[in-house]
Amino acid sequence: MIRVKSKLLHKLTQLVVGEYILKNTSVVSLIAFIVLLFYPLFSYADISGLQPCKDSSAFTKRLDNSVKKLEARLSKYEPYTPPFLAIQKQIDKTKIRFDKYGKAGLLCGSDGLPHLIADGRWNHAGEFVFPGLLFIYITGWIGWVGRGYLQSVASTKKPVEKEIIIDVPLALKFSASGFTWPLAAWQEFTRGKLLADDSEITVSPR
Repeated sequence: MIRVKSKLLHKLTQLVVGEYILKNTSVVSLIAFIVLLFYPLFSYADISGLQPCKDSSAFTKRLDNSVKKLEARLSKYEPYTPPFLAIQKQIDKTKIRFDKYGKAGLLCGSDGLPHLIADGRWNHAGEFVFPGLLFIYITGWIGWVGRGYLQSVASTKKPVEKEIIIDVPLALKFSASGFTWPLAAWQEFTRGKLLADDSEITVSPR
């Protein structure tokens, strides 16, 4: 009896899911696109022969060579002298840097150097995607603040002077509110204020 009920429940679930997919193909397609875009499944072997830096003999060899060169310089100085301590500190920093590369999951090639994966796969997003998005956000912030400042000074009596000699209080006012630039840009775009009309665009004579 329990098996019969479970089979009926299974078939009923299949029918409901199948009917939902047929009626909502656009939604399912969108979900599938997002999954494929943000969660690509690749193994280390698929990335041009790269391997985790912590398992790379070339990476370890590069660390050893770097440390040996510094230790050779270190042997020329008396212990606890300023040059000795400076080189010792450099050795410690080198070891810490290589250790961080290994723990960060970076991939190394045959040269023993870390290679950034910039194809959008989620398990390497911290190498390029996140820094790239942060770069776009910061540059957009700067551009949006500058745009707002220029639009504001354009209505003053001496706009050219304020472009050369920055009005610091006014610039700080726009800088403080510039962090919401993606939302502000979208609002202006939907209201038709972000883009200029063709009649306002200067075209050089041909």
